[in-house]
Amino acid sequence: MKIGLISDTHGLLRHEALVALEGCDRIVHAGDIGKAEILEALRDRAPLTVVRGNNDQDDTWASSVPTHAVLRIDGVGIYVVHEMADVPEQLPSGIDVVVTGHSHKPLQKQQHGVLYINPGSAGPRRFKLPISVGFLHIADGQVRGELLELAV
Repeated sequence: MKIGLISDTHGLLRHEALVALEGCDRIVHAGDIGKAEILEALRDRAPLTVVRGNNDQDDTWASSVPTHAVLRIDGVGIYVVHEMADVPEQLPSGIDVVVTGHSHKPLQKQQHGVLYINPGSAGPRRFKLPISVGFLHIADGQVRGELLELAV
């Protein structure tokens, strides 16, 4: 199972990001979407889980987008929220992965047996940070993260 991770599109869904996400079994958008059309384009590629980011607050379409999501895929528990500051101190039972966005900085780390992964930003470039997406590879109840810098 290959899950595509994208965040911080801020209204810009790059062709390179769409190409990178081709073939994913599922896609997770970790917030700061920017436009409803981005969600439609991602849903055309794979089943989509999405959370609202801090910049999605004033948009009428975004009011129906949850602030966090919990997924269970092939025995792996995944918690999705836009900002690391909003990750609960006590994660729900069975969480193996926390997916965040917000910082625009791709990051992958293990902490207390949990994989924390931020795919970075796939939207407008911020400072000199890379444009990137991420992936979760799940097999036999095990998960591995991957970050991919896009050539833009």
